[in-house]
Amino acid sequence: MSANERATRALREILQNPGNDTCADCGAPDPDWGSCSLGVFICLACSGIHRNIPEISKVKSLSLSRWEDHEMQFMAENGNRLMKSKYEAAVPIYYYKPTHKDCQVLREQWIRAKYERQEFTEPGKNFTYEEGTRDGILMKRGRDNGQFLSRRFVLSEREGTLKYFTKFDAKEPKAVIKVDTVNATFQPEKIGNPNGLQITYLKDYSTRNIFLYHENGKEIVDWFNAIRAVQLHYLKVAFPGATNAELVPKLTRNFLKEGYMEKTGPRQTEGFKKRWFTLDHRRLMYFKDPLDAFAKGEVFLGNRDHGYSIYTGLPTGTYCNSAWQHGITIETPERYFLFTCETESDQQEWVKLFNDVMSAPMSPQEYTMEAMFKHRH
Repeated sequence: MSANERATRALREILQNPGNDTCADCGAPDPDWGSCSLGVFICLACSGIHRNIPEISKVKSLSLSRWEDHEMQFMAENGNRLMKSKYEAAVPIYYYKPTHKDCQVLREQWIRAKYERQEFTEPGKNFTYEEGTRDGILMKRGRDNGQFLSRRFVLSEREGTLKYFTKFDAKEPKAVIKVDTVNATFQPEKIGNPNGLQITYLKDYSTRNIFLYHENGKEIVDWFNAIRAVQLHYLKVAFPGATNAELVPKLTRNFLKEGYMEKTGPRQTEGFKKRWFTLDHRRLMYFKDPLDAFAKGEVFLGNRDHGYSIYTGLPTGTYCNSAWQHGITIETPERYFLFTCETESDQQEWVKLFNDVMSAPMSPQEYTMEAMFKHRH
């Protein structure tokens, strides 16, 4: 057996230790890279980020690189579980820990925060996300012309608001957004920028989207986590008896699914039109274009015990001029909504998610939202 084969076998044995079977940074299964300077096992995608900080991390492939005996010993003595207890000792409860499904900028800033800036190694540090206010310039997409222009944003914990101003010295904000209605989610592909952030909020009971970016990855991720910190502060005041475990899921969330479907109108005699759909937990919104400021319409998905159902296919006799043949019918207490998907796999994915949402119990806030939808529509 060659030295290389022996090393590979020894590393595979170290991988069996608890915690080493997933990437130390994003949780992806079966990591096949290691940082021999940090003592962690990581996936291919995270190894690329580590390679960008060579003064901190030296990465090697578990199967293709040549490992020295002392490096393997270092990996055996450390490993993911021990290094997490060091580098993630004091991660704030609101801080978003990315998974392998998240975009590059989130994963890169998490890795840099952990190892390069060592933000979480000891409790009691003053975090930039917790300063109570954050004031800065972000690039915002114009609602009508699609051009990105610099806008001043101010986040205030005391007021529980995010405001933006069209001019830096403007007295009056263009919008005042209450943090309890805000969602923020990274959308690099949709926005066309690796640091693209979508902010969604309620304005007069309608959903409004704004699309932002900052050239600096740390800056945009700091804004994102600062919003989450302010939201957690707001929720602790609003729900004094709630635990962190109950409150954290109420902070920003990723959309369950987005994509094109075709839909017909309420009379179901109009033609099917292609629309961009966003499923944000119980709210299914549809837009003419993925970057529209306002949804053309929204469907509230309540609990199946309250008259909400989902069916594969369209009702018998439906006039269907859609080029897409894979139908979905949503029944609400008021009406039926008919959609078609381009592929069967798309249809099945939407149906599974709709089923999951309709099976979940509703919170008091969701009952309020349902009543608001009924009042509006």
